Parts: sequence; structure tokens; C-alpha cells
Amino acid sequence: MTTKKLLSSLTAGLLIVSTLLGIMGCGYVGRRAGRSGSGGARYPAGAWAGQGEGFGRNVKRQSWRRVGTFDELWIIDNSGSRLSAPDHDYPGQGEMRALVGEKEIALPLAHTDVRAEISAFLATVKVRQQYRNPYDRKIEAVYVFPLPQNAAVTDFVMVVGRRRIRGIIRERKEARKIFEEAKKRGYVASLLTQERPNIFTQKVANIEPSKRIDVEITYFNPLRYENGEYEFVFPMVVGPRYNPPGYKGGVGAVGRGQRGRSGQTKEVEYLKPGKERSAHEVAVNVEIDAGVEIENIYSNTHVVNVKRPARTRAAVSLAPGDRLPNKDFVLRYRVAGRTLKAAMLTHGQGREKTFALVLQPPAGIESLPRVPREMVFVLDCSGSMHGMPIKKAKEAMRRCLRSLDANDTFQIIRFSNDASTLGPRPIAATPRNVRRGLRYLESLSSCGGTQMIEGIRAALDFPHDDKRLRVVSFMTDGYIGNERDILAAIKEKRGSARIFSFGVGTSVNRYLLERMAAIGSGAAAFVNLEDSASPAVDEFYRRAARPALADVRIDWGDLEVTDVYPRQFPDIFVGRPVMIVGRLKGNGTQRIQISGRAGTKRISSELRTDLDSARSLHAGIGKMWARWKLKELHNREISCPSDALRREITSTSLMHGLLCRYTAFLAVDSTRRTEGSSGVTVKQPVPVPEGVKYETTVSE
Repeated sequence: MTTKKLLSSLTAGLLIVSTLLGIMGCGYVGRRAGRSGSGGARYPAGAWAGQGEGFGRNVKRQSWRRVGTFDELWIIDNSGSRLSAPDHDYPGQGEMRALVGEKEIALPLAHTDVRAEISAFLATVKVRQQYRNPYDRKIEAVYVFPLPQNAAVTDFVMVVGRRRIRGIIRERKEARKIFEEAKKRGYVASLLTQERPNIFTQKVANIEPSKRIDVEITYFNPLRYENGEYEFVFPMVVGPRYNPPGYKGGVGAVGRGQRGRSGQTKEVEYLKPGKERSAHEVAVNVEIDAGVEIENIYSNTHVVNVKRPARTRAAVSLAPGDRLPNKDFVLRYRVAGRTLKAAMLTHGQGREKTFALVLQPPAGIESLPRVPREMVFVLDCSGSMHGMPIKKAKEAMRRCLRSLDANDTFQIIRFSNDASTLGPRPIAATPRNVRRGLRYLESLSSCGGTQMIEGIRAALDFPHDDKRLRVVSFMTDGYIGNERDILAAIKEKRGSARIFSFGVGTSVNRYLLERMAAIGSGAAAFVNLEDSASPAVDEFYRRAARPALADVRIDWGDLEVTDVYPRQFPDIFVGRPVMIVGRLKGNGTQRIQISGRAGTKRISSELRTDLDSARSLHAGIGKMWARWKLKELHNREISCPSDALRREITSTSLMHGLLCRYTAFLAVDSTRRTEGSSGVTVKQPVPVPEGVKYETTVSE
């Protein structure tokens, strides 16, 4: 269809425009009053590209050009009338409930394909979701799914037949209005929103019977590194969340077709184990270019096929028989040398660059004297921990208790609907008291809700022993809906305590546990139900007893360094380097001085880097810098929310083309209206995470 015919076929007041975002682009074409793109957007091969002043409403000029075969079209209403979303999911025909036959339910999400490319510590991941309509009438598919909590979502493409429609990023309310209008008019449209840093919602409207619509999402993800091993994680299912009474802004857990039962603004529907299943499966392929020799590569969570085309490279694929999306996919690989050296990695040309500085703790830290500790163990005894999760947590705690020495004190706190303790205050870690603690631990069982705030108060509110380092260890699956309240309470109450978190389970809320540890200057560890808890516990104690490098300071020398994140440098623990990102101006060989406190000693080391020949590791470094900036702004918002801060978060998201809670990706194909005047909304139910009891977590 020609552009002229396409434009003439539209109803009055409906304007078709388009925007281009390159794979690494971070702006949009055109201008809108009060808002500007970042410029420099690249045109992929083959796109409809439109430019106009007054972008959005009251467009004064519109020009079109064709670039190859990449079609990118979307809708903006230009009538001047306000677009309002309906009170219910359009078109208001209720929710389709598929019939169960042979235990398999026909559902719109047919397949998910994950392709990751890893270069050193950064992964570029493309997720392709394939939606098919198995019904005899038009549908809107809704899918709530997880991504890594530190993922920088940068690209969004909808595929309709042979046409690829690249999405644009807009303020969330504006994007939803456009989506609802396009849906009402019968156009195929898709909308991607972020509910939490690790939970997203995908909507695809007007899928016709027997038709297929694909959605492609691209994100960058820094890998976790610990003791010589990198860890790549792709979460496959959102675990159920507990929401305190009266709280409405959480993520509810309900059975399939039981929409609205939880009373939360967002819900996940779960299939009943043993009675319901879907044909949806996930394929995962990971290409690794480590830059150094890969010594070992494995997964304790899934069966994988591994090919080694070179000593520094590997190709990993998920075995066909292990593609059920009911637990996190975790891949680990060990590299030669067992340590990651301090290094500065840059991206950009000329004097102005974005950098990532990797800090490795200096050698000899383990010879420092052991610090007397006040150990506070906080065990999640809620219903979601029933069975294997609490068994695994108790296994870890038994090893912890037996590792204490005479200079330590300890306290055990359990929480579910409320909190209770071993005693009114920490007790000395004598053999007799340790046996008492073990007996108390064995008496604990799981039931009830997850009032984690009660556990935090019990762990942090009592007077601190100045002679000992207070170490608070939370052992939980993190299935909590009010994360912001939890993090705000830790910021308020932690004082000088160090917060360590143990995530136990197959689909742990990594966002919550890692943020708790970051706010508390500690570290997070994760134990799958298939793993032994012993190595993680031993590593935890090695860190907690001897903090490697605290009070970190950096002298940048002659470099002009700005916009550095995180604002407050974290403590560095043995075997676990940290990454600092920022912007710099400078050329040639530069010296950077890194210092910190190890025990009672002040130590320092020097890093030399040649900025003219420094390895530009990955264009994604720039995106990760922007992701860090958004993360810092969100952290400030937790304790001091304001309209000004919200506007800064939104503008940062739009400027750099990164999804956040106040923005959304939108794609609309307006070359044709779909047949039929109405449809139904079908929410994609998912399996309950492996190891989680359906009966104790799902509201029916």
C-alpha cells in the first residue's frame, strides 16, 4: 500500500506518524513542545520515517520517506480530544476462560526464544515472545513476566507477518492512551510496561483468530561475578507476592481465570499443578566470548548442551526436554586466573567517554584479624517457604550457627504474620547457647503471610552492641509485594549494621534481596533448591567476618569525571569486585588512586589506564550508565518522593530510551484494521515456581 493510499484511508483526525530508534538509539525523530529527543537516532534498514514539528498533537508538517523494507508505524490522535482508557479491559466482553482438555489449555503465548551474547561482563539479550490466537474470535493477550532486576531494556519490536514495527518510548499514561485508542479502532498494537525493576507486563491487542504476532525485547545485563565465576540468569516466571492487609499497589497471586480476587493493581494467574498446563516453553541460547580461557561451564538448574568452538568461547543451549518455564535459568562459568583485575573500560570517541571501572579487592585481606560480630538471623517462615525452601534455609542456618565462635553473639528472629525471637536480646555463642538456638530453629515451621517489615523492626530496633559488628542476615524467597516499604524501612533503621540476604528458591525476588544488601552495605547470595547451601554459607561467613575494603575513596587524578554511580561507593568483599560507572573527559595514560579501610588500616592501590587505546568493550556501557542513573533516582524516590524527582526519572528514561516505571514502549500497526468489532482479554497464566506450594500462595 502506498503512503498516499494509506493516509487517505484513515478516518478524520487520525494521524499516522513513525519514529525510529536504532538498536542502540536513544531518541526519537521529530520534536514536541516541552520535550526533545537525544538526537542521533539511526535508521535501520527499511523504515517508514516521519518528521514533524509539534510532535504528537497539532502537527504542522509531516513528511514521509521509505528506507528499505523495515516498516515502523504508530498512531497518535490529532483531534485534540482527550483519549481516556476504559474502566475495564476493552472491549468489555469479560475474560475468556479456556476449556481444559487432556490437562493442556490453549493459551496465547506459544513460545519464548531467548538469545544472549556475552562479552566479558556484559550480556546483550534478545527475547522473542510468540503470541498465537487459538480461539475463534479476536483477543488481547496480557502476559506478566520477569526480567533481571538490573536489565536495561532498550529496544522493542512488534512483528506482524513480514512487517517489523519498532516501538517508541513515551510517558506511561500517554502510551496507554494511544494503545487504548488503537485497540478500540481495531489496529494491532502492543504495549510494554515495567511494574517493578524485575516485573513487566506485555499487552498485544487485536490478535485475529489463527494469527501470530511476535514481540522482540532487547536488554543489556551486567553479569554477577564471584570468586572467578560469572553468572548469567534468565528468570522465567514471576513468583507469588504477599501483600500486607490494606496494601493495594502490589502483585497479586490468583488461580487461572480468578481475575480480581487478590485486590491488587497487578495480578499473576497461576496454573494448578497436576491439573492444568500450557504448551508454552522457553528456548535459551547463550553465546559467550570471555576474552580469556573458560575453565568450566555448568548449570545446576537446567540440563544444557555445551559446545566449545574455542578455548575462550562457548555456545550453550537449553536441552529440549527441560524448557518448562517454572524456575530461573542460571548458567555459571569459571574463567582462567580466578580473579578479575581492576580495570577501566570505556565507550565513546574523543575526549568524552562513558566508563565502567571494575574494582577488585587487594590481596592479603584474609590475613586481617577476625571482627567480633553480633549475628542476627532473620528467617522467613511464611507459607511460600513451605517444604523445600524452608528446609534449605534451615540447612544454611544450622551451618551458620555452628560457625560462630566465643567472641560472637547471636539472635534468631522468625517472621510470617508477625515476628518472634529466640530471646529478648542476643546471647553469647557458647556451645550450650548454640544448641539452644538449633533446637529453636528446628521448632519453626512455615505458614501465614510475609510481614517482612515486622522482621526488619525486630532485627534493627534493639540497642546496638558497640563492641561488635552487627550483621543481619535475611533468609527468604523475597515473595513480597511492598518492596518499597521494605527498602525504606531498612534505610531508616539500619544504622551501622551490615545487611546480608540469602535468597532461597528457584524464582527468587532478586531485585528485593540485592537492593536490601546494597542499602545495607552487605552482599546477597542465592541458593537454588538443587544446590548445597554449604558453599554459599561458608562464603558468607568469610565476608561477614572480614570486610575487605570499606570507606572506599577514588582520586581521579587529571581526569574530569562527572555523573558517577553509585553515588556512595559500596564496600568491597573478598572475591566479589564492584563496578562504578560515570562519564569522563581525558586522553592519554591516566593514573587513578583507589583507597579504603581494611580493618583498622588504610590501604591504597594505583590503576593506570591508557584512554587512547583502552578497549571499548561494549556499546552497552553507555546504556548501563543510564540504567545506574535511573536506579539512583529511584532509590532517592523511595525515601523522598516528589513530583520533581518523578519528572527527572521520566526525562532520563525518555532521553536515553530506557524503560522505567513511568514510561512504556508502544508499537502500533495501522496499515489495516483487523476484522471484527470486539474481542476478549486473555491473561496468560503461568506455572507455579518449582518448590512453591500452590495452595499456600494463591488466592482462590
